[in-house]
Amino acid sequence: MTRVDALQWLNLVRHGESTANVAYREVLGTDAEESGVAERDADVPLSETGRGQAATLGRWLAALPEDQRPTLVVASPFLRTLDTARIALAQVPGETELRVDERLRDRDQGVLEGLTPRGVKARFPDEASRMRRLGKFYYRPPGGEAWTDLALRLRSFYRDLEADAPGGRVLVVAHDAIVVMTRYLVERLSESEVMEIEKAPIDNCSVSRWRHDGAALRPISFNDSAHL
Repeated sequence: MTRVDALQWLNLVRHGESTANVAYREVLGTDAEESGVAERDADVPLSETGRGQAATLGRWLAALPEDQRPTLVVASPFLRTLDTARIALAQVPGETELRVDERLRDRDQGVLEGLTPRGVKARFPDEASRMRRLGKFYYRPPGGEAWTDLALRLRSFYRDLEADAPGGRVLVVAHDAIVVMTRYLVERLSESEVMEIEKAPIDNCSVSRWRHDGAALRPISFNDSAHL
């Protein structure tokens, strides 16, 4: 059981559109083996569209009823998530504490970092075969992380969060994999259930929300981008 259940509201946001998101779209369906992203993953910035999405997110937060507005924001240390949080909070009246936690970073792809699916098959055919055999949930690329590794660090993160902010209203600004695996933990999903959910992209600056009903956190919305 995840002690995140002690929170009043849990809100998760994926960062705004990044330059890497744009780069991956441009090579989709081509013969490219690499995405063409020059920066290390932690340094990938928001695109101009992403910065606009973050500002729109902030206006949505500002319009929430006061008893739903986050009292604490925790972000991944990556540039695109930190900038999303900072731009959004600039639109919200008053001061909301912003913390950074490395356990919210994106999933480490190891030697597969920056490769397209075609690139993985061409350069690491044995790894592509191993991934098919093990399944995405348990597969760990050399030097990288499996989805189950995300679950381990998120369990640790949410235990600490509950201790620091019991009954709080928390906004987590992170990455698509973090949003998916948080749903896995909070809603106690199975491997097959969470991997089915993972097939649909998490939209940039979409919001996923859970509210405590007196017994546990219950889902309110998932991957909602209506505010954009």
